[in-house]
Amino acid sequence: MKERILIIDDEPIAVRNLAYALRKNGYEVTTRESGTGGLEALQTQTFELILTDLRMERVDGMAILKRALETDPDMAVVLITAHGTLDSAVEAMKAGAFHYVAKPFRLDEVRSIVANALQLVQLKRENRRLRAQVSNGLHTHAGLVTQNPAMLRLLDTAQQVAATDTTLLINGQSGTGKELLARYLHQHSRRSQGAFVGVNCGALQEDLLANELFGHEKGAYTGAGEARAGLIEAANGGTLFLDEIGEMSLAMQVKLLRVVQEREVQRLGAQTAVPVDVRLITATHRDLRTEVAAGRFRQDLYFRLDVVGLHLPCLVERRDDIPLLAFFFLRKHALRMGREVENIAPAAMSVLLGYHYPGNVRELENLIERGVALARGNELTLAELPAALAAQAIHALPEAPTELPSLVQREEEYIRYVLEHCDGNRTKAAQILGIDRVSLWRKLKKYGLVDGEE
Repeated sequence: MKERILIIDDEPIAVRNLAYALRKNGYEVTTRESGTGGLEALQTQTFELILTDLRMERVDGMAILKRALETDPDMAVVLITAHGTLDSAVEAMKAGAFHYVAKPFRLDEVRSIVANALQLVQLKRENRRLRAQVSNGLHTHAGLVTQNPAMLRLLDTAQQVAATDTTLLINGQSGTGKELLARYLHQHSRRSQGAFVGVNCGALQEDLLANELFGHEKGAYTGAGEARAGLIEAANGGTLFLDEIGEMSLAMQVKLLRVVQEREVQRLGAQTAVPVDVRLITATHRDLRTEVAAGRFRQDLYFRLDVVGLHLPCLVERRDDIPLLAFFFLRKHALRMGREVENIAPAAMSVLLGYHYPGNVRELENLIERGVALARGNELTLAELPAALAAQAIHALPEAPTELPSLVQREEEYIRYVLEHCDGNRTKAAQILGIDRVSLWRKLKKYGLVDGEE
């Protein structure tokens, strides 16, 4: 659907020329030659953007701005004004206008402002939709939050194999949610009423891991004062999840192989084995075929574990999930901390979308948790994200050549970022940018970032 723009100006020629130019860019344009006509259009039609002259008889641009934001807070309003009314334009910015354009204007400048404004409107509406979906629990699958097509296909496969007692091997980078997927499988299996027991094989030394998994008899070793069942027995009738199986020693792999083959477990120091009914799910961030080839993992055990393999994509491979996950974590941590942080500023979301996340979903959650803890209002802004992250994202170039921003866009983004980083201190911002305060002021005025005359 075409984006809808309303142009209001009491100069018919200006209206006609601007409408012609914007229609050539593919927008659906409605025009009115008075403020009264503009208000009437607002009552009967929906727009993403309004371009309105500031000074008009009876109903001026400020009245249009006020009514537009009352009608739709996500709508963008750009004021068109003569140089002599710059003070009023600044007031309009304070009142919520997206930008202002000084007459006479260049069409390229207006096109750029219109494109940025519509992008912001789209982002605001998408954020609002995602907040509603998160509040209603949509796209949440037993703890896994996604709307990514590849992830949904993976969950569909997982649900299909969960009903069987097949041994499963989950592969994925750290932080992708391997344990959540294992719990998803458990909850959709016939063992869902039984226990789910998870163990990180990479977190325990060999002797301690053996004791935890297999248990021991009284007197099995110094300090074993009483017999104790291990976690394999504790998972009887349920699911045993062994995370980071690739870190298990070869000696431990031999013991585990017997459990898988014989369906029985022998406690340390015991003379006989105990039968167990356990569904085994394992996970690793390693390529176990490579580990087998290198002699670090038993081939017979690998084939026993990898009856069905599931691969969890890293977060950058499901980048469309980032806004949804960000709002999910925002709500989660705001509730936990008792903070009224409800929104993520478009600039902050842009940074989150551009980051490469070596720590995957876990890293995104940490960033949001940090942001909620530091937020001073009801919105997580760029200032609450680590400075290095914001700077890296700002300097990163988009992958698709068609999305390359202009130098002007980059300059505006970076000035916004530095100002937020400096808490609005222009002297400090000018020092970081390597320009004097007067030059910074000119640029602030150019990009509509000023909040008053100096």
